[in-house]
Amino acid sequence: MKDFLLLLKRFVPPYKKYLGLSIIMNILSALLNLLTFAIIKPILELLFKTTDIVYNYQPYDFSSFGSALHSLDALKNNFFWYISEILNRYDATTALVILALYLVGATVFRTLAMYLAFYFMIPVRTGVVRDIRNRINSKILSLPLAFFSEERKGDIIARISGDVNEIESSVMSSLDMLFKNPVLIIIYLIGMTVISWQLTLFVILVLPLAGYIMGQIGKKLKKTSYVGQQQWGYLMSLVEETLGGLRIIKAFNAEDKIAKRFSNSNETFRSITMGVFRRQQMAHPMSELLGTITIAIVLVYGGTLILDNNSAITGSSFIVYLTVFYLLINPAKDLTKSVYSIQKGLASLERVDKILKAESTIKDPVKPFPVTFEREIEYNNIWFRYSESWVIKNVSLAIERGKTIALVGQSGSGKSTLADLLPRFYDVEKGSITIDGRDIREISLRDLRKVMGIVSQDAILFNDSFYNNITFGVENATEAQVEEAARIANAHEFIVASEHGYHTNVGDRGCKLSGGQRQRISIARAVLKNPPLLILDEATSALDTESERLVQDALDRLMKNRTTLVIAHRLSTVRNADRICVMHEGEIVEQGSHEELISRDGYYRRLCEMQFLNPK
Repeated sequence: MKDFLLLLKRFVPPYKKYLGLSIIMNILSALLNLLTFAIIKPILELLFKTTDIVYNYQPYDFSSFGSALHSLDALKNNFFWYISEILNRYDATTALVILALYLVGATVFRTLAMYLAFYFMIPVRTGVVRDIRNRINSKILSLPLAFFSEERKGDIIARISGDVNEIESSVMSSLDMLFKNPVLIIIYLIGMTVISWQLTLFVILVLPLAGYIMGQIGKKLKKTSYVGQQQWGYLMSLVEETLGGLRIIKAFNAEDKIAKRFSNSNETFRSITMGVFRRQQMAHPMSELLGTITIAIVLVYGGTLILDNNSAITGSSFIVYLTVFYLLINPAKDLTKSVYSIQKGLASLERVDKILKAESTIKDPVKPFPVTFEREIEYNNIWFRYSESWVIKNVSLAIERGKTIALVGQSGSGKSTLADLLPRFYDVEKGSITIDGRDIREISLRDLRKVMGIVSQDAILFNDSFYNNITFGVENATEAQVEEAARIANAHEFIVASEHGYHTNVGDRGCKLSGGQRQRISIARAVLKNPPLLILDEATSALDTESERLVQDALDRLMKNRTTLVIAHRLSTVRNADRICVMHEGEIVEQGSHEELISRDGYYRRLCEMQFLNPK
């Protein structure tokens, strides 16, 4: 109970107006439903002459509590008096027509109220789903990269799709449980109490027992649902991996292996889902059985009251009572169904909350300082690790404004990690990184990253046009500026040669382009941003000779009169750097110009020799 109350508190408040209107319509619908069936008793008693009771009009008095209770009896009496007046004033056939029209009219208003109750719930349902997805997406954008190194992409997609839908169902069931079904049950119980308080007291004692039995059946559903959603997330991860790795799968004839892996996981998900569905589907037949047993018990007990000459309930009243009690059974059944849906939703909420409640370790300062880059960037005795082992060990490095600094070394030496610490994709654990003496943790992330442009080995393009990919992150860019950036990046010629020029779609992750073309679009993006600091992370390592020449030419133009941090695997691309820093196992073991490092006959010279690069 506490869990889904918290769930409602988190997601429903923006829609309380619609919720209130829905509750009002539910109350009106229940009252009209009750009045519709309440007419059965006077029809039976007066039309077929089964009673000698004569009804007279009674005045209402709400001046005191006792008088108010008497007035409730007066309301019941006057309703029967009004019906008897109709039957006495007209012949039986006319009276039946009038009563039939009353039933039709009451039903019209009741169904209208019922429709409006659902109508006002639609903005709540759709709004909650939209808000949850927006929150997840915003949280994904705000979380650091370290969070996603522990999570599968497919599992995150499953949370924003399947899990959110389960929460939607849970919220709606919770709303029904709290604001619809209890309203119906209370109103029907009041109507039953007016007819016979003895029978109603008996029903109140019997119904909780049936509810307890249903609760025991669904006790383990939440745990099972959680496991099922986890397996669904894993299944989505396999699909994402398959789509991303189709080229390798086909190249290595691994279709059967991947198909078998997916089939096994799919079968596991099916087995878990079958258990959930079987338990969930047990709710309806079990509630039918328990409802029938309850009605049978009430029928026996009510019959004994009728047979008791001192009982206030008559045969016709008992028929009406059973009719109203039958109306009570449906919301009671829905209440049990809601329990199952809520348990599934809460299991999904746990998975969604792994994202929504994740704490970001990369935070903006409370009072950020403005960023200035006039002199230099300094790494001051920094240490960093992803898990247990240190990846960066006590590194100090100064990058003067306007200089080109290159980081070289074997794979795993910490080059890319050192660069990732500068835009605060990760935060150092010891030491500090400063810009003009100001710790970058004292600068807002937006301002810090505004002064940087990044061109990485894997050129990330979006499924959009050339124009929108180049202007990504840059506002109010003109077409002339975009074209100039493309020319500097050696991209203009192949862009204008495409079907729709700058408005041609590049496909998913730029799949319609070659590697060199993707890289040049990425460079054009950096050119348009025109940042004072440029980070080049293995920007040419995956290209063929011709593409590398074009990209390197574009990079040379981009780097001109700009501070640049270059991470390179191909040493031929950094020979002209102002300073080359050689990294080995997380430390800078050598630094200097190309000529200086060659003359030392150390790590750098051996790296050159391994790449068959002429040291001279």
